[in-house]
Amino acid sequence: MASPIPDPPPGSPPGSHPAPGALGQAAPTQERATRIEAHGIDHIPDSERHGRPRDLFSVWAAANVNYLSLVIGGALVLMGLSLWQSVAVIVIGNLFWLLTGLLATSGPAAGAPSEVITRAMYGVIGNRVMNAVGGWLVSVCYFALNLAAAAAAAFALVERAGITANTGIKAVVIVTIAAFTLAISVYGHAMIMKLYLPMTVVLAAAFAVVAVAVLGHTDFAYHPAPPLTGVDLWAVLLAGITLIASGPLSYTTSADFSRYLPRSSSRKAIIGWTALGAFLPSVAVCSLGAFAATAVDMTDPQAALQQLLPGWFHPVFLLALILGTISVNALTAYSAGLALQAVGIRIRRSVSVLFDGAVAVALTLYGLLVSNLLDTVSNSLQLIVVLIGPVMAIYATDILLRRCRYDGRALADETPGSPFWYTGGVRLAGALALTAGVGAAALCVNTLYTGPIASALGGVDLSLPVGMTVSAALYATLHTASTQTLRPVE
Repeated sequence: MASPIPDPPPGSPPGSHPAPGALGQAAPTQERATRIEAHGIDHIPDSERHGRPRDLFSVWAAANVNYLSLVIGGALVLMGLSLWQSVAVIVIGNLFWLLTGLLATSGPAAGAPSEVITRAMYGVIGNRVMNAVGGWLVSVCYFALNLAAAAAAAFALVERAGITANTGIKAVVIVTIAAFTLAISVYGHAMIMKLYLPMTVVLAAAFAVVAVAVLGHTDFAYHPAPPLTGVDLWAVLLAGITLIASGPLSYTTSADFSRYLPRSSSRKAIIGWTALGAFLPSVAVCSLGAFAATAVDMTDPQAALQQLLPGWFHPVFLLALILGTISVNALTAYSAGLALQAVGIRIRRSVSVLFDGAVAVALTLYGLLVSNLLDTVSNSLQLIVVLIGPVMAIYATDILLRRCRYDGRALADETPGSPFWYTGGVRLAGALALTAGVGAAALCVNTLYTGPIASALGGVDLSLPVGMTVSAALYATLHTASTQTLRPVE
């Protein structure tokens, strides 16, 4: 199937698009926040690269000052950990952001998003399958869950204003939040880079007030009664680390936001600013959730935090929750749009983003207003670390083995003559490594079901380390560097 059509340059007639020979080579244009991004999954020429690695800090910071982090932090205490055990788990789990930073280095090297770079690991056809499941489907589900969380805050805000949040009002609220989110995603990379610094500042200020209120009520000597010990303690510690790590591991698309950086950008700087931008707010906000759980019952976080916050600040807090969710969902929708293109569907990036948003809104409306679908989706995503752990491990291993040398123009070729066509469009090294890693992780999981290895270990869930280790080791073993070492196009 041919490559997706990139969006036309600004000023083009409606419905126009580049000639087939120009696909992946859009005319050079200055990227502006007020222009819809012209590029989709096509190669970004060096003439259109700009920015500095430190610009990535605010992108990742804004996406991680959010309500979900508070909820997860509180959940660790509810699981039976002491306060400082919870903080230790939060720090260790968030160290996985270093892998997210490593993956981001492939963006400037290839001038392509992660959804295209992974053709080097799975082959053109294999990568379409991987993107359909591990990219598009997972992203849309996350979008729906985050949208549901933002909607809950918005419903509370509406009720506070004296308006009954009936079915019609709820539908309007959900669609409105989604519209703001998708507007950012449709305008694309430049809009994200423009908005996320002020969004980071606003969210940091709001959560600073939350921090003052929470810390004033925290029991810093908190221990559960009775405390967990032995195998039970290790089971909860590993489950907590997996829960925290699922956040950074879900961003196997970090190259999407770094691909416009110049090819010469420092890899260490890209890793550092990406990881630091996500690590600091994630640790801070998750820790606040754990601190709050020592003083109030965090099974209903919004109601619990309302007991700790000043009355005047509660509406501001609800608005901050909505803004934080918009910031993380805009990144999710942006990558979901690229994933849909990478599946092989000829569709413009802006249209694919809107389609993904429409599916997510439908899931959210159905889940909140008709059934418990979102609960089902949420439970399913508890198992997603079984997939995303191995995917992240294979991607990181490939970067290390190739020394981050990728030919973006060759990666854009989807024909049988492509160097990434491999055998029938599938690279066996990636396919086998992913299958083995997922299979090994499934044997060790203890979430919706208990795998045989987890059962033998008394419920200890080793799915994350086992899945990542098996997939990385097997991929490295099968990798044939002599036939796959690629050099960047000068």
